[in-house]
Amino acid sequence: MSESPLKVWLDRNGTLLRLRLARPKANIVDAAMIAALDAALAEYSGAQNLRAVLLDHEGPHFSFGASVEEHLPGSCTEMLQSLHALVRSMLNFPLPLLVAIKGQCLGGGLEVAAAGSMLFAAPDAKLGQPEIKLAVFAPAASCLLPERIGQARAEDLLLSGRSMGAEEALKTGLVDSVSDDPEAAALAWFDQYLAPSSASTLRFAVIAARDEYRQRVIAKLARVEALYLEQLMATNDAVEGLTAFLEKRPAKWENR
Repeated sequence: MSESPLKVWLDRNGTLLRLRLARPKANIVDAAMIAALDAALAEYSGAQNLRAVLLDHEGPHFSFGASVEEHLPGSCTEMLQSLHALVRSMLNFPLPLLVAIKGQCLGGGLEVAAAGSMLFAAPDAKLGQPEIKLAVFAPAASCLLPERIGQARAEDLLLSGRSMGAEEALKTGLVDSVSDDPEAAALAWFDQYLAPSSASTLRFAVIAARDEYRQRVIAKLARVEALYLEQLMATNDAVEGLTAFLEKRPAKWENR
């Protein structure tokens, strides 16, 4: 296992920040991954020549999601608050965040991806929020997905726990591009549209374009986080679903 779960470097003569999830094959969005992503965004948010961020991944899958162990009582408050702080950092980041996705992009992994500006997917990409199968829900996705793909399609994913393939995700607007090499597609989009632009003006354009969207998501996220921590995690079934998953056994719902 590498020292850091995230590889960070500058590309395109310092105009593009590269972030690469580096714990394949699962690239679990755990406390270490969240902290590394948040730190990188904080470090480079004021870089004068920066025009965008490109988030991608090592291995065949973007991410299997958040750490189930960290969702259990005792650690879920810290985990959820740190993940939501990362989502807020992404929403507040003053430049475009491009995301390149191959393979599975699930749970907390999709929540991180959906906080980006543009998503570039491979044909094999599978995007979903399977939390409901563990008797929990996806707080950040409950705020981000209705904004991105509309209420009905968001509820489809959030309530069914199913995954969308790349082509369906493209049709719904969950991803913006499907190509065999999503990293190359994201780089080409950057080179054509962002590289020639003024870095300072891009910041104002991003703030202007995302202002109300960002405010809505952040306000709702606080309410949904409270619902999760104060009410959902007080139920029998939420703890049972998580525990059953870790113990690799069928869950026994008591519907309470």
